[in-house]
Amino acid sequence: MNHLEPASQSRQQQIFTVTRLNSAVRMILEQDLGLVWLTGELSNLAMPSSGHWYFSLKDMSAQVRCAMFKGNNRRVPFRPQDGMQVLVQARVSLYEPRGDYQLIIESMQPAGDGMLALRFEELKRSLGAEGLFDEGRKRPLPREPRAVGLVTSATGAALHDMLTVLERRAPDLPVFIYPTQVQGSAATAQIVSAIMLANRRAEVDVLIVGRGGGSLEDLWCFNEEAVARAIAGSAIPVVSAVGHEVDVTISDFAADLRAPTPSAAAELVAPDRRTRAQRLVHLRQRLTQAMSRHQVAARHGFVLLQKRLDHQDPKRRLEQQSQRLDELDRRLQQHLRDRLHQGERRLAGLAMRLQARSPEKLLAIGKRRHQLAEERLHALIAKRQDLARHRLAMLGARLDGISPLATLGRGYAIVRTPSGEVIRRASQVNAGQTLVTTLAEGALRVRVDEVDNR
Repeated sequence: MNHLEPASQSRQQQIFTVTRLNSAVRMILEQDLGLVWLTGELSNLAMPSSGHWYFSLKDMSAQVRCAMFKGNNRRVPFRPQDGMQVLVQARVSLYEPRGDYQLIIESMQPAGDGMLALRFEELKRSLGAEGLFDEGRKRPLPREPRAVGLVTSATGAALHDMLTVLERRAPDLPVFIYPTQVQGSAATAQIVSAIMLANRRAEVDVLIVGRGGGSLEDLWCFNEEAVARAIAGSAIPVVSAVGHEVDVTISDFAADLRAPTPSAAAELVAPDRRTRAQRLVHLRQRLTQAMSRHQVAARHGFVLLQKRLDHQDPKRRLEQQSQRLDELDRRLQQHLRDRLHQGERRLAGLAMRLQARSPEKLLAIGKRRHQLAEERLHALIAKRQDLARHRLAMLGARLDGISPLATLGRGYAIVRTPSGEVIRRASQVNAGQTLVTTLAEGALRVRVDEVDNR
């Protein structure tokens, strides 16, 4: 029976309670599927006093229970009703007490707007990944544009607002209008054509592309990929001014700058008349200062050139050269006189040296020196001989005093080993060793019988 026990234990490990099973399934559904988007028709809608919404979402073949808690349904901008087509973002979950599979709704919007929002997010993600919205591609607007181009409807209120602002801020700034539809199926192609036309003509420094406010469907042409690519590919810097401040389109991301409204776009591209006047005053001051500095520098340069011209005057240069020639002639005469005097002094010195070194005089001096040296030499030899005899006598006496022969003559002897080592202590000798004893006359070879170290 032992071989059956592991199988029994394995079956017991796989046994779930209903609560545990439902909890495990809920966690699997929520973790693996995450958030999903789906569209369908509302039915069985219930809105109890708790503030939560409960309903079913169905299509032609199936339905699923849904719950939307009040923290999320407060953000829904419309009143849902049975039979309404909606787009929802939800988490797949399980209601554990009943074991019912359900959706937890995070957001809800009408199906039409919802599909457009999905298209908006997908295109934004795709173009963003492509790098079309990178900040490094953005170009600054010209500070003093020569002309401004408006890509908008020729009959819209946005055009009137922009022209009013441009007239107020820069009445002398030329404005070119490239009329186009800004709503409907034909608007996309017309906006792209208008942007390309402005680039071909190259008559403006900055473009404003936009329109007034409207619904998401009204503004949708500015969310088309063709318009975004035309704006990003424009050689002229583009300001996107679509709708109101809360409206955001793909064109805003592709443009070099986004303006919250068309009027704000006109203010961004047109320098203010007062600001321009102040800038002109500032530039005039700078110009005046620069001209003043230039005049001072020119005067200084003129003075330097005048001095150089005076210095290079032929008459003055001839006078300077003549004076220099006189100076050089004087210095040459002085130098010749100095050299002549030096020669004369050197010649006199050489004559005196030659006279002092006359052969007869040198011979007489040499003979006298030889005679004196010979006398000194004889005297020195005699003195040296006397000193040598005296020193020899003293050394002989000292030698006799320290001679070992004299010591030996008094009865002493010198004891050595056969190798010549002098014996001074009895500890140097061993019994039976042969020694050599030197006397005043002759030597003895003796053998040691006994050694006494006392």
